Formats: sequence, structure tokens, C-alpha cells
Amino acid sequence: MVPSSTPPPGPYDALLLLSFGGPEGPAEVRPFLENVVRGRGVPPERLDAVEEHYQHFGGVSPINARNRELIGALRARTELPVYFGNRNWHPMVEDTLAEMTRDGVRNALVFATSAYGGYSACRQYDDDIARARAAVGAGAPHLTKLRHFFDHPLFVQANADAVRAALAQVPDGARVVFTAHSVPVAADAAAGVPEEGGHRYSRQVAEAARLVAAELGTTEYDVVWQSRSGPPQVPWLEPDVVDHVEALHAKGIEAVVVAPVGFVSDHVEVIWDLDNEAAEKASELGMAFARAATAGPDPRFADMVVELIAELQEGAPVRALGSVPRAGRTVDGAPCALNCCEPVRRPTRP
Repeated sequence: MVPSSTPPPGPYDALLLLSFGGPEGPAEVRPFLENVVRGRGVPPERLDAVEEHYQHFGGVSPINARNRELIGALRARTELPVYFGNRNWHPMVEDTLAEMTRDGVRNALVFATSAYGGYSACRQYDDDIARARAAVGAGAPHLTKLRHFFDHPLFVQANADAVRAALAQVPDGARVVFTAHSVPVAADAAAGVPEEGGHRYSRQVAEAARLVAAELGTTEYDVVWQSRSGPPQVPWLEPDVVDHVEALHAKGIEAVVVAPVGFVSDHVEVIWDLDNEAAEKASELGMAFARAATAGPDPRFADMVVELIAELQEGAPVRALGSVPRAGRTVDGAPCALNCCEPVRRPTRP
């Protein structure tokens, strides 16, 4: 991220866990969704459909609970005070940053709960940081976001063990299918990110899948996408996971393990799109199906965050397995490009 001010001298004095947010009761679902799509012109009927998914689970997304568990694990592993802020629902990052300012925090690290580059996965968190600092004003702490971690050994190992556990639930010969949240093709090729660019979201997802598959000792796997939205005429990353399950069945594959490597925690898009829609499609086709756990609850995930902190706090070595470049603040302090992962400009309606 590009720093919003010159970093003050001295060590980091807090950690902010910055996440997407989610509702924790039926009455919170609609306001939460309206926050998610603010400024994007999403029609109300689209929100109606997504709201039904949340209400299927009592209006509660598991993401906040998982983040609080992670915060507890981090507090047991680091002496830094750990704060919690969200982009779209309470605790909102602006409120959390105001609390940090009152507590005297001056120079904090930020762990965003996304492993990847791209606009929604990375740049938008930078925008959240800038917006929160602007809301608090001149006394706001300096914030430095930790780097992408899609190829960190502990992230890879946690995902690989989750896939192994899922494979044990289905017959031998199951196809491993890695999945991540789809984005518009134009957003994946946003300004400042060339086709071969390491910050490109789809390339980093593919690299994470390759590394997990290598840890499993297999070259037989697929990378697919899920949770697309928007008008059908707009191209998004494909194939869709449900369509792919059908395609595997047509090829004679009798069992599938879906691994949500693009997500660090369960939330409604994981438990609805995979545990319901993909699982129901496999059942309809007579295929054995298992879904691998996300990496976030694994103790190694909290260990990884502590290692990312140490890279900046102590100058610890950067541990990374992949050949695809990653971005974010590193030990050399190099920021992302000024125009990296800019949002796609939608044409204005007449």
C-alpha cells in the first residue's frame, strides 16, 4: 500500500485485524448488504436474493465469530494490542481507528483477511485504511498493511491438510477443485496490472492452488470460481464451481473435493455456494462430495500472522514458496504501484 503519511520512528505499537464484516442477526442483513454494494447501482431484487441466503442461516454470517477466534489466538501469541475493524459492518474500521487513537496508538500494523492482490482483495482494504484515517483526522495512527500471504508455507500447509481431511471422506480418485471468489474479467485486468503481473488476483489464486497441490503430491486438480454477481452480459472469471461439478460428472468423475483456497474463513458465500449449491448439485448427480475447511481456524494461520508481523517488527526473513510476486509492505518498505489494482470505471447511465 502507498503510505498515507511518513511512518513515525520507533516500533509498531498495535495490530489492526481488518476484515469484510458480516451480519450477526436477521435485522442486520439488509443494512449490511446495502453497505457492501453502496455506490454500485445493484438492483434491489439482487439484494433480495442474497438476503435469502443469509436468512437461511438465521441472518448470521460466521465471519465475525471466526475473526474473534483469530484475534484471541493472536493475543496469545503477540504482545501487541490487537484491534478489530470491518469494512462493511460493526465493528466498523472508522470506529475502531478512533478507539485506537484514544488509546494512544501511533504506529500500527494492519492484517487484512485476504491473501491476494486485486481490487476487492487488496486495493479496497487500502482504501478502507485511507478512509478511516481521514475520518479520524490528524491524530490518527499511521497504518502499515502486511503483505500478501497466498504463498506463505503455513498458509499452504494448513490448506493442504484441510484437503487431506476432506479426501479421507470420499472414495479414492476424487478430483480436487480449488475455488475462489470470481471477479469481473475487466477487474482482474485492471490498470497497473499487466497479464503477467504478480499482483493479478487470478494468477495469485492459481499459484496458491499449485502450491497446495504440490504439498499434496498431485498435479491433478482444477481452479474454478464462485459467487459471481452482476449482469450476465459482463464477463466474469470462469468456470463456475457448480457448472464445473456438472462437467466433471460428464467426464465420469465420481467424487469431488472442493477446497476454498481463495477464502481464509467461512462466511455465507462459502457455506451457501459450496455447502449448499455445489453439494446439492453433486448429490443430484450421484457424486461423492466433501468440502475442505478454510485455513483461518488452523493454529498455523495465527502463527503465520505472527511471522508477518516479525518481518516488519524485527526484520525476520520473508518466508514464501511461490514464484509469483506478492505486494504490500515488506522488510524493504517497498509500496505497491500507485495505480495498482484500480477499480474498473463503470459507464455512467444516461
